Amino acid sequence: MFEYMTAQEAAEKWDVSIRWVQRLCKQKRIDGALNVNRVWLIPIGTKKPMDARFKAPNVQIGEKL
Repeated sequence: MFEYMTAQEAAEKWDVSIRWVQRLCKQKRIDGALNVNRVWLIPIGTKKPMDARFKAPNVQIGEKL
């Protein structure tokens, strides 16, 4: 029906806080996010951005740390 979801809907879908989603939108880390009358609208097909606080380990399968 709609092509966008609210920040609250995205927070529930991604299992994070609404404030974190709003912060990502403000930092332009979510492509296509729009701010309309203080409401963030996020395209429905958008995937959850990676948390910049953590890096994925550079370990191959079967390799010991």
